[in-house]
Amino acid sequence: MTAPAAPAPSRTCNVTGFVVEREGQRLALANIIAGFVMLAFGGFQAILIALQRQGLPLSDDWWYRLVASHGATMLLFWLILFEVGALYWGSTMLLNTRMRAPRLAWANFAMMVVGILLAQWAMLSGNATVMFTAYPPMEAHTLYYLGVLLFAVGFLLACVFFLANVIAAKREGTYEGSLPLVVYGLVAAAVIAVYSLGSGAIAYGMLFLQSIGVLETVDPATYRLFFWGIGHGAQQVNLAVMVAVWYALIGFTLGGRPLNEGLSRVAFLLYIAFIHLGAVHHLLVDPGLGTSHRIMNTSYMLYLAVLASLIHAFSIPGAMEVAQRERGFKRGLFTWLKKLPWREPGVSALVLSVVYFGFIAGTSGVLMGTMQLNMLIHNTLFVVGHFHATVVSGTTLAFMGISYYLIPLLSQRELANPRMARQQPYVFGVGVAVLTLGMLLAGQLGVPRRVADLDYEGAQVGVEMYSAAPIPLVMGLVSVGAVLAVIGGVQFIWVMAKTLISGQRSDQPDAGLTFAFAQGSTLSPRMRTSDEPEGAEPSATTTLTEDRPDEAGGDGPPPTEGSGGSGHSSGLRGRWAKFEAPGTYALVLVFLAWFVVLYLVAHVNLSMSWPVG
Repeated sequence: MTAPAAPAPSRTCNVTGFVVEREGQRLALANIIAGFVMLAFGGFQAILIALQRQGLPLSDDWWYRLVASHGATMLLFWLILFEVGALYWGSTMLLNTRMRAPRLAWANFAMMVVGILLAQWAMLSGNATVMFTAYPPMEAHTLYYLGVLLFAVGFLLACVFFLANVIAAKREGTYEGSLPLVVYGLVAAAVIAVYSLGSGAIAYGMLFLQSIGVLETVDPATYRLFFWGIGHGAQQVNLAVMVAVWYALIGFTLGGRPLNEGLSRVAFLLYIAFIHLGAVHHLLVDPGLGTSHRIMNTSYMLYLAVLASLIHAFSIPGAMEVAQRERGFKRGLFTWLKKLPWREPGVSALVLSVVYFGFIAGTSGVLMGTMQLNMLIHNTLFVVGHFHATVVSGTTLAFMGISYYLIPLLSQRELANPRMARQQPYVFGVGVAVLTLGMLLAGQLGVPRRVADLDYEGAQVGVEMYSAAPIPLVMGLVSVGAVLAVIGGVQFIWVMAKTLISGQRSDQPDAGLTFAFAQGSTLSPRMRTSDEPEGAEPSATTTLTEDRPDEAGGDGPPPTEGSGGSGHSSGLRGRWAKFEAPGTYALVLVFLAWFVVLYLVAHVNLSMSWPVG
């Protein structure tokens, strides 16, 4: 009797045509699934924290333990584990190459899990209620610092493995042309991660050495300077990966590519050079930094990073519009938007993530970078609302959206419970919108952050201002949003778990509900054939499974042969005809007007706080 043949080290994906190396596939899945576990755990903590405000019998001591653990779980563990999975997926599957040093990568994954367990034990046992920032002279258990360091070093090594895969793929010629735009964005994220993690290693390394007696004290100002290199830098890694995921979702759902891919790549380079300067807005009141340094970094230098985000803010909807117009939806400014496959979870998650991140997270972040406004709102729930808008409304929603494609493709299983998958982005999206807007409004009213009891019960001096209307109503809004968001989170975890455990095995699984992979999309290398004129975008061959113009009530015929690329007509006449994406141009004007209105409102509030004359 002969032994069964060992599985081949790689396979060809019957859906995308990519060569999938099995070690890279398993490593990507393992990290993503571990991230899902952290997401579920953090969501459970979130509902307890939110309902404590509404009378849930939770002691102040446990509230602080949960807040400390919730911050690390959601800001670090969930997002970074998913990002490691995305790095491995992008550097193997999208580049048709194998995973380098897979045994070391598995050992690295185990080290990251050990780091998580150590840090979680310290926080939940009450030995590390120092919150996410861990500012000295507050002290935590040695195992907390060790756990965070192990996890951070693991992420750093994962970035090294990712970059090794990318470099090897280029040397071996596994792809032609430039890196796919999605992988290019992941490279930018890895570079940002390297210098952010270096800064964080110095910060937490000092605290670790203090906890074991090597250092007598740690200077708070020095620590804060290095900490915010990772404290804010980690969020910039999230930003770069999130934007790369946006482009991937465009490729998966619409088969599109940016209007100007070169400009999108420049935007990622601007992130690498300038996005870390946004960390300085956490240090605006620190005496160790000069006024000129603080103003320069939170204004003129930071504007270059904001410019990069504005480029993506135009490129993402522009790519969607062009893809839709190429499918025949050419009538009017916004028919392409109306005819998007809104039942597709990848599309709904993409649109909600872009809108929330742009209109709420991005604008509130830029406002907080202004010195005067920063001093007014920085220690209030406004800050908590801002980073919930970034990492929950923006990043988490985008990661959920792409999971509907990655999990079926990597696990080779059919997506379970399609009806729930259609609903989930909307339920989660509405919840986080209510949650974040409630927090931002509460911050405007002066509600402090990191305070378990807004009544300050037992204090020698009574505090009644936070019990007066409308603050209880606003805090109730926060709790309602948290409940809705957790319901949406439970739906997501249920669909993912059911897909992984009992989804029907298939060599050609349904990725999402509508799959529109295109060989010329954001997921493919940038190439031109010999007969394409210089400056032309590569043509795209798109396979759509539903929502065609001629089948879904579209207003025009399907695109004719040769209409793809940048030479297509928008289908409009008059002054809008000269724009390739006229609807996106109109939306961008609305976004800029929103920006102006927010600045005016913020400065009116500032004038009321600091009256002049």
